[in-house]
Order: sequence, then C-alpha cells, then structure tokens
Amino acid sequence: MRARNLTILGSTGTIGANTLDVVSRMREHFHVFALTANTSVNLLAEQCKVWNPKYAVLSDEFAADKLRKRLQKGASQVEVLAGHDALVWVSEHDEADYVMAGIVGAAGLMPSLAAAKAGKRVLLANKESLVMSGKLFMDAVRSSGGELLPIDSEHNAIFQCLPKDSKGNVTNEGVDSILFTASGGPFRETARIDLESVTPEEACAHPNWVMGRKISVDSATMMNKGLEVIEACWLFNTAPDDIKVVVHPQSIIHSMVQFIDGSVVAQLGQPDMRTPIAYSLAWPNRCESGVDNLDMSALGRLDFESPDYDKFPCLRLAGESFSAGGTAPAILNAANEVAVQAFLEGVLGFNDIPRLVEYALEKVASSEATNLQDVLDSDAETRQIVNARLEVVGA
Repeated sequence: MRARNLTILGSTGTIGANTLDVVSRMREHFHVFALTANTSVNLLAEQCKVWNPKYAVLSDEFAADKLRKRLQKGASQVEVLAGHDALVWVSEHDEADYVMAGIVGAAGLMPSLAAAKAGKRVLLANKESLVMSGKLFMDAVRSSGGELLPIDSEHNAIFQCLPKDSKGNVTNEGVDSILFTASGGPFRETARIDLESVTPEEACAHPNWVMGRKISVDSATMMNKGLEVIEACWLFNTAPDDIKVVVHPQSIIHSMVQFIDGSVVAQLGQPDMRTPIAYSLAWPNRCESGVDNLDMSALGRLDFESPDYDKFPCLRLAGESFSAGGTAPAILNAANEVAVQAFLEGVLGFNDIPRLVEYALEKVASSEATNLQDVLDSDAETRQIVNARLEVVGA
C-alpha cells in the first residue's frame, strides 16, 4: 500500500497532537501533507520542523508571517498560507488522501465539509459538522464516494461494534439499541445548587480525559453528550429514542450495541484518544497506537447509572433540537458556543449555559436546512441574538 497523504486540521490541539503521535509509529504509511492551526505559531513551527509538511495554514496573515520568519531560519520548504479559504483548499486538495477534522466548533464545519465533498477519508473529530448540517454532510460523503470514520471514542466504539455488510459499511441489522456511555464529567456527584458557583478551572478538570477548554466545559454540562447523540443519529441512521445514554464513570467501556437476541457487544479500552485515531487511520486493519493494554484483572469494578436530566438539561435540549429538525441543532450549537465562551471569560455562570441555550431555541425560529447557507444564516442569527442577551444580562 502506498503511503497516504494526511492533512490535519487543528494540528496543535489535543486531537492533532495525538494524531501526530500515532503517525510517528507508522511513518512508512503516512506523509503529513498539511498542518493547520489557529494562532499557535510556536507549536506549529515545531511541528513543521519535525514533519516537514508541504503546507502550513494559520488563521490570519499576521500569524502566518510570524511562522514564515520562524521557518526561514531553518531553510524550511514549507509553504505557509493564511485564512479560511486556504484551510478549505488544503482540505479538498487533490494530493490529500485523509483529512483529520480536529478543529473544535462551527469553525471546523466548512473545511470538514469540503473534504467530504472531495471524496476524502474524513476522520471526524469535529462533531459540530454533523450537528449543524447532518443531512448535507452525509449526502456529501455518499455522493463523492468518500469515507467518514468517527474519532470521538463513543462513536468509534459504536462503529467497531455494529455489524458490517460485505462492503464494510455499518448496518443496523439485528440491532435493538445503542448504549452510549458518558463519564458524567467532573460534576457527576455535585448537587445542582452547588453548580451555580463552579469556576471555569473546576469545569475544565475532567476526571478521565485530557481535552481543550471548550469541550471540557461541554463535558461538564453534558452538552457534549447531547451533541454526540445528534452526531450518532446521523452517523448510524438512527433516532434519539434508539440511543440510551448510560453514565459510566471509569470511561473504560466506550459504548455498546444491544441486539434483538439479548446480546450486548462492547468496545473497551484505556481512555486515550490515540486508540480511535489509530483505528480510523488504519481501518479496515489495525495498527500500533502507543496505548497501554487494559489489565482486566486490575479493573476491579465497572459502574453504570442513569444520567440526571434535571441537573444536566443540555442533554434534553439537544434531543429536542434534533427532533425539531431543520436548523434547530445549528441554533443549539451556536448558542452553546457563545454561552461556553462567556462562562470561560467569567461573564456567565455555569448553570446559565443551558438557560441561555434554551432562550436561543425559543427566540430563534428554526427553518429547513436545504443548503449550507441556511445553516450559516441560522448560526449567525443565533450568535447575534445570544450576544445581545448577554449584553443585557451583563448590564
């Protein structure tokens, strides 16, 4: 098999760094074609020195110029680009085979969708792409003949557990339900009233996973799980009623599939993102990931409980937005992104995050998502209305 060219969107983040770690173990199978980052010039410069990609992309020309100057000192041949159009260009480039979509939030939608339309193997760690534009995204994958492999540990686990047809495509044949695990986050045992005073630092202190600040807050509110349920519905052609969220604090079982004969198939592993990354890079084969094997005898116990929908209303709001259809999930996502950022900046309380999201879902009218512009318009309108609400609250 020839070496595959890999573009990593968000290479300086957690997903990007873990992807490079996995690829370091299989250099004969992959060439790093392009690396992209927002404004992390120093880290991207170090990655470019190690991996020598053909292209490096930053969000603006100021950051790109700083990177060029850093790389010129080492006589690097890396071509440095800037801006959103360049991000899309390296995602759909003819020479790129695989695209790791690791940019968090709505910012990752367009380059991820561009890769899907171009028929790439898209390794999707950006759940917002399916939350905001699920039908459009899945239609793009099907029409282009591309491949979509999920990187979130839960979705990757489900992908591994579901039956496959003769072409390797997942099917729902004989499936009764999907058992979707959640760690419960850092506040699983915290009383709801005590959540009013939690700090961003406390919310970002996940007990099992090392993640960025935004996704860590999403895990703490359990909005992350709500977004993942929406993503799973699109990935596996199912409905929210067929997905049961199960809180599993140890994060050892990453998800399960229950079949009509009473069997349950589960995927277990260390809580380490390198496992799903390695699986998706090598699929349909397997490769070394750098993750330690589980010592089953040392686990001791595995616990399960039902989620508290009253304490974590984001789970309910996510399900309601998917059922509403159209641009409602995009409204949910945009409101949540603004609310989480306000919380991280100390403008909003933790329990105000779901309140602000619910306000947006009531205030912004959902419409049919017939094209990408419909989604982007709803996203923009929601951000405007939510920011205006924050100004009133802040006053």
